[in-house]
Amino acid sequence: MATSPELGRYRIQAVAQMTGVPAATLRAWERRYGVPTPARTASAYRLYSDRDVELVTRMRDLLAEGIAAAQAAATVLALPLPAPAAGSADAWEQAGAAIVEATRRFDVAALEGAVRQALTLGSAATIYERVLGPTLREVGDLWHAGLLSVAQEHLATQVLESTVRSMLRLVQPPTPARAVVLGCMAEETHTLGLYGAAFHFTGWGYRTVILGARTPPEAVADAVAGIEPAAVGLSMVMPLPRAAARRLLAAYGEACGSIPLLLGGRAAPSLASLVEELGGLCVGEDLVGARSSVEALLATRQRRKG
Repeated sequence: MATSPELGRYRIQAVAQMTGVPAATLRAWERRYGVPTPARTASAYRLYSDRDVELVTRMRDLLAEGIAAAQAAATVLALPLPAPAAGSADAWEQAGAAIVEATRRFDVAALEGAVRQALTLGSAATIYERVLGPTLREVGDLWHAGLLSVAQEHLATQVLESTVRSMLRLVQPPTPARAVVLGCMAEETHTLGLYGAAFHFTGWGYRTVILGARTPPEAVADAVAGIEPAAVGLSMVMPLPRAAARRLLAAYGEACGSIPLLLGGRAAPSLASLVEELGGLCVGEDLVGARSSVEALLATRQRRKG
């Protein structure tokens, strides 16, 4: 039976011989840049998959072209890798299921290993959208249903969100680049959508600055003054009474000044007219579908600024 390309099967010395990259350098790339993140045996030996070898080869070639290591790593991690073969079991679903099962068993080593394995399945944005984002959502749902303890939910959330933040740092475009500030509206605690939006914006060439949950208007004003972003994106999952939402959006509009305001999240469409009154745009839960409208808005603002 052939070995799946997603499975680790090469020891580090074999990869060093295959790619011409010394083992010490491979360890340094993994530690500093997350390129690649091989699976580990029970004895903690690294096992590299075919995809890991491809990442190493691409990294080696970019460095040979004179590209700085950090930029080469970001480029490599942003490149899409082959999807699972047609007709095969969905590797993304399998990866998510392995993370959930390790969480159920409270097996920290297995959880971290399952996350490392998921990182071999594609570009950073694809891994987030197909594995880490849905798994974070599932873990939350299982906790709400009483099928995971609060400790299990916290463990999985901490590991997954830490992984997502590390991935996001690695794929940020080099400076100088236009920035987008992202945060949750005041009292909003659901940050999942912020990371999904951040991966899309980085893929479009923007640096992203995430302010996190419960971002008040005054924090947005400080970020606008200090960063001068191309846009401010706010997430709203839980609905607010319209009067309260109007007052809050007016405060955010004042904080943004001339910077375009984008409102996303499940509850955003109910406030589309209020956002448009402020000269902003409601993107709801489909930022990708709204990309042309977003770019048109930002281009209009850039022309006015110029």
